[in-house]
Amino acid sequence: MQLIQNYVNGKIVGPRSDAYLDNFEPATGEVYSQIADSDERDVQLAIDAAKAAFPAWSNTSAEDRFAILMRLCGLIERDLEALAQAESRDNGKPVTLARSIDIPRAIANFRFYATAAMHLSNESHETVGRNAINYTLRQPLGVVGCISPWNLPLYLFTWKIAPAIAAGCTVVAKPSEVTPMTAYMLSKLCIEAGLPPGVLNIVHGLGPKVGSAIVAHRDTKAISFTGGTKTGEEIARVAAPMFKKLSLELGGKNPNIIFADCDYDEMLATTIRSSFSNQGEICLCGSRIFVERPIYERFRTDFVERVGKLKVGDPKDETTDVGAIVSKQHFDKIMSYIELAQAEGGTILCGGHKSEPPALASGQSDGTAANWPPANAGGSDGIGGFFIEPTVIEGLPHDCRTNQEEIFGPVVTIMPFDTEDEVLAYANSVRYGLSATVWTENLSRAHRMAAALESGIVWINCWLLRDLRTPFGGVKDSGLGREGGFEALRFFTEEKNVCLKI
Repeated sequence: MQLIQNYVNGKIVGPRSDAYLDNFEPATGEVYSQIADSDERDVQLAIDAAKAAFPAWSNTSAEDRFAILMRLCGLIERDLEALAQAESRDNGKPVTLARSIDIPRAIANFRFYATAAMHLSNESHETVGRNAINYTLRQPLGVVGCISPWNLPLYLFTWKIAPAIAAGCTVVAKPSEVTPMTAYMLSKLCIEAGLPPGVLNIVHGLGPKVGSAIVAHRDTKAISFTGGTKTGEEIARVAAPMFKKLSLELGGKNPNIIFADCDYDEMLATTIRSSFSNQGEICLCGSRIFVERPIYERFRTDFVERVGKLKVGDPKDETTDVGAIVSKQHFDKIMSYIELAQAEGGTILCGGHKSEPPALASGQSDGTAANWPPANAGGSDGIGGFFIEPTVIEGLPHDCRTNQEEIFGPVVTIMPFDTEDEVLAYANSVRYGLSATVWTENLSRAHRMAAALESGIVWINCWLLRDLRTPFGGVKDSGLGREGGFEALRFFTEEKNVCLKI
């Protein structure tokens, strides 16, 4: 049984408790590795290492940081296939998605910030008539905490640690205990790349033990967190009285607004992706689909037909469209919302059921053999893996719980609208405001909608088209602050004004 251990002060080490947590493979429900069950003692060791490393790393030139981070990029690229296979097995996502999106984006994150750190500039102001010059210094904060989620494990883990390291900070990071494998593999690559000991420290374990200790520690100067809104609220409650800098990327309940004048074929293909990519386990997925009435019937027919053809299957299978849900707990949550939607009067147009586990490429049973499920399966209702059919629901009011609460799975609702004002009211009615998608060929309407939507990101005639130079984040209960671009580098620095009288 493989042990996933911590990375502290440049070494792979076990937890002080000598205790480990089971790590389940979503496609089988079986335990396939064990994770360090760390606690505040391990966090303290990591913070001590980060504090010791900070003076030298903060004074390392941007060019030297660039060289180390680019070596790390090369190693991730070298091991791309192994990392993709590990991500697929650990998370349940199709390996094709991990290979084409998750791991390449991790490389891009390090490459972007390795380069961006050399272009971060400061301002100066001549105070004419008073013989003075004011200039700004941007100095790295010190030790920072980075806590990442389970849905895009290496992708979002590196999205946090790359700008922190590039800015000259040292990091204590916690990956999700649900999907820890690629962070563990990254720690070994950091050693190989020559990252100085203590610059990055990875502590595995549970949120209430490890995450809380990172947030509450006096020596962490900033917290960058991606995850659920309730956890974000708790982090803010603890960190705010300590005046830590906070970047919180939280939940979403994103509208996908489709006008009749859209490019229909492009819209339909993209809406399939924006609804069910990564099993709908992306905070940017469009889970509420609003369609202008003149094309509603056509869309409903075509969309349901296309969704019904999506292949739910073995994540290792190159033809799989929808893989396994990440955990039994999350599987049960999604199924409970499908039941709720029916209780609220919704009609399920397709899906709505658990999907029997497929025959797996690794040779496990297809669910009918006598040895299925395995004795230690974490499945639900007698199945070993956690599979749910892509689900489309119609007939719900915009303000019901199904349309207001984040489900984070392969479940979408569809409903018609007649006017811009009507659909804006629907779209903005939720507590969240992360992203929105608008489909229209009317340029004036596109700009009107973009300005009026309560959302940190608006995609027009596209979805998940990202430029790493742009700010990323939400409004309302979707978060605080912005990641991405120079925003992230600035977040991990403190501004100091220097006034010099000549």
